[in-house]
Amino acid sequence: MTSESNLTYLSDEDLEGLGIQPSEVADAIESALIAKAGGQLHTSPKTAILPGDGRYAMSTLAVGTDGFIVTKQVTVCPNNPSKGLPAINGAIMVMDGQTGILRAVLDANWVTAVRTAALSMVAARRLADPKAETMAFVGAGVQAHSHLAAFSEIFPLKSIRVFGRGKANADKLCRRARDMGLKAEMAANAKDALRDADLVVTSITLDYSIEPFLDARWLKPTAFAAITDACIPWFPEGMTAFETIIVDDRTQELESDKPMLPYRQVTGDLMEIVSGEVDTTVCEKPAAFAFRGISLGDYATAVLAVRRAAEKRR
Repeated sequence: MTSESNLTYLSDEDLEGLGIQPSEVADAIESALIAKAGGQLHTSPKTAILPGDGRYAMSTLAVGTDGFIVTKQVTVCPNNPSKGLPAINGAIMVMDGQTGILRAVLDANWVTAVRTAALSMVAARRLADPKAETMAFVGAGVQAHSHLAAFSEIFPLKSIRVFGRGKANADKLCRRARDMGLKAEMAANAKDALRDADLVVTSITLDYSIEPFLDARWLKPTAFAAITDACIPWFPEGMTAFETIIVDDRTQELESDKPMLPYRQVTGDLMEIVSGEVDTTVCEKPAAFAFRGISLGDYATAVLAVRRAAEKRR
C-alpha cells in the first residue's frame, strides 16, 4: 500500500488485508441502495463489450453526494488461466466528488469478487430460508469461493455440493469447505447438484454459446438461487418455476441488449426489496437473484475499502 501526493494505490493483496467482512460490504451496499433511492447516489448502467475470443469487457460509473466518484473497468479473458494469469483483471479509480481529482487506484479483482457475493447476500437475507444448511455450486471459480465465505456468515451451513468442468477448481472449493468444517462432495451431474439444495450459486463462464443445462424445476420449493452468470446455464422455459426473481437493477435489465430473462418475469430489483416495495416473504416456490452487475456495488465496496485503508493509516 503506497501513497504519494495524496494518491493511494491498493492492490488486491492490500484490499484483502483490510479484513473487511462480506456482511460489512452487504451493509454498505444496502446503505448505497437507500442513498440512490433518496437521490444521493447517481449511477449509470453497466456498459459491456464482447470483443471476441470469449473476452468480456465492462465498465461502471457512480457519483455520490458523500464525496466520491468511482469508475471501474474489468475484462474477463477465459484463455488467461492457460497462460498462468487470472481470468479477470481490471482497475478502479476513486476520485474526489467535487473536484474530480484522483484520490485512489484499486485493483479490481478483490472488489469484483466480494461485491458480487455481497449483492447476493443482500437478496439472500430477505429471500432465502434462514435455516439453510446445504449449498450447491455450479462453477467453482472465484465467485464460488466468495459466495461460500459470504453465505457462511449468515446461514448455518453444514454441507456443499459442487458441479463444474474443472476438477482442480472443484477440488479446491471442496478443500476450502472442509477447512471450514463443512461436508463437501462432487456432484455427478447438474441435476444431482441442485437436488434438495437450500442455496444454489451458479457462476459459469460468461459465454453465450453455452447451451443451457440447469432447470429451476429441479429445485426444492424453498430454495434460493444466486445466479451470477446472466442466466446462461438455465433453461429459459424453467425460469417460471421461480416465485420471485430479483435483478440488481430493473432499468438496466429493461434496456439491456441481452436480457437475462423475459422482463415480465422480473419481480423487482435490489433497491425495491431494500426499501420494502417488494414482498420478500419466503414462499413455497424457489426464489432467485439474477446478477448482471451494477455500478452501485462497485461504488459501495471501493468507498468502504478506501475509508478503511485511511483509518488503518492513522
